[in-house]
Amino acid sequence: MDPVPVRCLLNSISRYLHLVACQTIRFNPIQSCIGNMVLLLKLLKPLLDEVVDCKIPSDDCLYKGCEDLDSVVNQAREFLEDWSPKLSKLFGVFQCEVLLGKVQTCSLEISRILLQLSQSSPETSSVQSVERCVQEIESFKQEGTLTEHMENALRNQKDDIASLDNHHLESIIQMLGLISNQDLLKESIAVEKERIRSQASKSKEDMEQTEQLIELVLCIREHMLKTEFLEVAKGISIPPYFRCPLSTELMLDPVIVASGQTFDRTSIKKWLDNGLAVCPRTRQVLTHQELIPNYTVKAMIASWLEANRINLATNSCHQYDGGDASSMANNMGSQDFNRTESFWFSLRSSSFTSRSSLETGNGFEKLKINVPVSLCGESQSKDLEIFELLSPGQSYTHSRSESVCSVVSSVDYVPSVTHETESILGNHQSSSEMAPKKNSESSSNVNHEHSAAKTYECSVQDLDDSGTMMTSHTIKLVEDLKNGSNKVKTAAAAEIRHLTINSIENRVHIGRCGAITPLLSLLYSEEKLTQEHAVTALLNLSISELNKAMIVEAGAIEPLVHVLNTGNDRAKENSAATLFSLSVLQVNRERIGQSNAAIQALVNLLGKGTFRGKKDAASALFNLSITHDNKARIVQAKAIKYLVELLDPDLEMVDKAVALLANLSAVGEGRQAIVREGGIPLLVETVDLGSQRGKENAASVLLQLCLNSPKFCTLVLQEGAIPPLVALSQSGTQRAKEKAQQLLSHFRNQRDARMKKGRS
Repeated sequence: MDPVPVRCLLNSISRYLHLVACQTIRFNPIQSCIGNMVLLLKLLKPLLDEVVDCKIPSDDCLYKGCEDLDSVVNQAREFLEDWSPKLSKLFGVFQCEVLLGKVQTCSLEISRILLQLSQSSPETSSVQSVERCVQEIESFKQEGTLTEHMENALRNQKDDIASLDNHHLESIIQMLGLISNQDLLKESIAVEKERIRSQASKSKEDMEQTEQLIELVLCIREHMLKTEFLEVAKGISIPPYFRCPLSTELMLDPVIVASGQTFDRTSIKKWLDNGLAVCPRTRQVLTHQELIPNYTVKAMIASWLEANRINLATNSCHQYDGGDASSMANNMGSQDFNRTESFWFSLRSSSFTSRSSLETGNGFEKLKINVPVSLCGESQSKDLEIFELLSPGQSYTHSRSESVCSVVSSVDYVPSVTHETESILGNHQSSSEMAPKKNSESSSNVNHEHSAAKTYECSVQDLDDSGTMMTSHTIKLVEDLKNGSNKVKTAAAAEIRHLTINSIENRVHIGRCGAITPLLSLLYSEEKLTQEHAVTALLNLSISELNKAMIVEAGAIEPLVHVLNTGNDRAKENSAATLFSLSVLQVNRERIGQSNAAIQALVNLLGKGTFRGKKDAASALFNLSITHDNKARIVQAKAIKYLVELLDPDLEMVDKAVALLANLSAVGEGRQAIVREGGIPLLVETVDLGSQRGKENAASVLLQLCLNSPKFCTLVLQEGAIPPLVALSQSGTQRAKEKAQQLLSHFRNQRDARMKKGRS
């Protein structure tokens, strides 16, 4: 009996291990949890391989256990793909730990079944290895105490919130990195959003769990208000009743909400702007969202500041010296400037408070490594700055391919972009390093693809000592691509796709043996599966630096455009990813850009594709936009409209969209289109609440708009850009600080020019 459930589980494990190798999650509790899952699965995987090889017998109980673990592994993969730094840290750790527990339970159950089967079979020689696996899984214990602190805190909270052990709360605060008032505010918003999502899913268990976490966050806020003495001057702490219950910061502009509670305007506005319609403190539904100034509390805070001779002009201690707004902008922290203006000068908050939304979290981490201008790192070249997207992509029941297409979509590299940028990089880790040692079948149709691959599965004699394909086998595959029946062509394309997933040598060898041209011919196949196998095989081949030029020289652009227009979702995604891979080379960027059909097809995918399709299209368009002549072509293809839509943080593509907009804003048509499509408010919002890289690129776009048009400059000011720009000038990346300072200087020059003109 064919052990199909075991094969499916091995396939899921391979995809998960591959995805983990591609991810760069920086949040330690989740990173540790994922690492432990990998350890457990790697313990079990060799035993499952022996079942497939018939070295260990199998039965229905084993198949049932494999199906259960397969479901859990797919849940873990979906969690990893969906994880983003903007999501709730508490909820993420809780969910990840639950999955780890399920993986351990299922793995232990399977290993015990395998032990019984191996002991009952006299032909089996694997008893010792199975026993060792059972012992290691049984003795496995997750390191770290975050889950224990969470469970103890939640248990105490259920009995009596007031009896919460402060030790547990302080440990949670420290381990989750809730070290600043803004971190706490973001976590509060993120947990509340999880509550809304759990209500939409109508899962009673999820709703109860989320409500517990909301209560826990409330307790953390109360604990911080009582125990953390925020100093505004040496020896002078802010009284708890003058601090915002939501952000725990000094209320410089206190307002009353519908529940009767008082909050600082900036904090509660961020809460409301995220669509949260309950009071953060009482959990009452807010009947309206009007913010009524609390002049009594405002006067009390003013009197307290005056009595203690506190001014709010320095970054460290919220000082005030009664100077003008521009001087304060130069001397104080970003939040202080935003709030103090409202507090002391009674400026309307709408004039200086930019639109708010939940922080996107699509962070880019800057790395310095030696890479070639290619995707696979097969040679060495100069140091390049790489910005690695941390947010994963959309989840699928089956990953779209065990090819490098997973790498292109799950680990996206985009350099810091300004209009001067004229170099691009695309270093994806070598697939041989990232993927599991054993290749797994592709996933669009697991059974079909498995049977297709099986037809051409390499035997030992087909490989040399290092595992590289022998020429005779490759020639047979290429011949079948050219002259075989439709079924044989599909199987050959599937086998090449399979063989080029992990092996650098196979990519080079197959490319040299003439597979590229017949694979391109298959892109016109009416069989969608054949088309998908062929385009994914080409994507894998394109990772090799040696193959990039050959693929384009063979006339790949038109067939790839055909797939973008006619293929299934995975084929479209992988076609866009192939164009991204090819466009790493300057000469290829020029040739692809000259095909207006290619740019238009990518823009169509950007607007109407799947989540992965949008990401791959954005990556390819970004590469193309580095060549100056391509900028206008991309704008003319109506890309700006879709890019502005993708600035919505909930779509989780802000960083990719704003990076491409930064390049396109270098041309006049691009700037006009950005304003016409309503991009200014969303760009200001990104400067305020985006990731570090997103803020930098958004500031770059705004700078381009303001320097080239006084009218656009006025529109940017009307959206309340000054406070977030002041914040960015103090705490952003070096390049972001420079952009923000240039903008603020430009605003001052514009203001001075108007004043001189008025006096004359």
